[in-house]
Amino acid sequence: MAVLSRCSRAVTAATTPNAAAAKFSYLIRALSPFSSSSSSSSTFDADNGLNSRIKPAVLGTLKREPKDRNVQWVFLGCPGVGKGTYASRLSDLLGIPHIATGDLVRDELASSGPLSSQLKEIVNQGKLVSDEIIIDLLSKHLEAGEAKGESGFILDGFPRTVRQAEILEGVTDIDLVINLKLREEALLAKCLGRRICSECGGNYNVACIDIKAENGKPGMYMAPLPPPPQCASKLITRADDTEEVVKQRLRIYQAMTLPVEDYYRSRGKLLEFDLPGGVRESWPKLLHALNLEDEEHKQSAAA
Repeated sequence: MAVLSRCSRAVTAATTPNAAAAKFSYLIRALSPFSSSSSSSSTFDADNGLNSRIKPAVLGTLKREPKDRNVQWVFLGCPGVGKGTYASRLSDLLGIPHIATGDLVRDELASSGPLSSQLKEIVNQGKLVSDEIIIDLLSKHLEAGEAKGESGFILDGFPRTVRQAEILEGVTDIDLVINLKLREEALLAKCLGRRICSECGGNYNVACIDIKAENGKPGMYMAPLPPPPQCASKLITRADDTEEVVKQRLRIYQAMTLPVEDYYRSRGKLLEFDLPGGVRESWPKLLHALNLEDEEHKQSAAA
């Protein structure tokens, strides 16, 4: 497959990204607000806003007209932090594809394809899927998108290792990497409260997280995300959403994925965003950090 072969060649070309980058016809490089020589990242604090030293460089070119919204962004963050929720919302707002590698894996599992049995064992043990499998699934998805005329993307769940980041760097320019952060006790409760509708695939959460302020740490409240009535009786729990597996995923993330943050931080492409609470509290603050506006959200909040 053309896309897969290009990704595979990029493994050996990761140190010379420009050579391979020109070959990705579906990638748009119009937005490049960062300097590759920068060693800093920007951090958004919900109370104090974005670091003023970084803000002009990071945000100055992010607010774009609809016809130019072919951005190439990556979402990082611990498993269960909400990457899919916020990436999906930004995808709808900007009109670009949201590519969640976790969904690609689950779709392959459900398809009973050639990788399904291998993936089932990996996922149920809380291990990370290998680079080769992820690249194969991602390549197939991008190939299909290319055929439909799609350009730009928001990647969710990839890259998870420095090697994957180097492969990605070898074939395209990532404009911005948004690193979502959430307190560990809230993260664990959130993961254990996740539910999926077995019929429509909708994602919901039954956990009501109410952490009191103590020892100088602010309190945090995250309301449940209940399903609509038609889905209430069809909720299921993901096989990998057990306390043991969730904690194992967090340990693996700490060991393998935190270096990816350093990788993008050293390139000046990392925006670290501390989630102050649930979607209601966090979404408008994330939009502010990205210098974006959601008119529909503003209207609903004012109603």
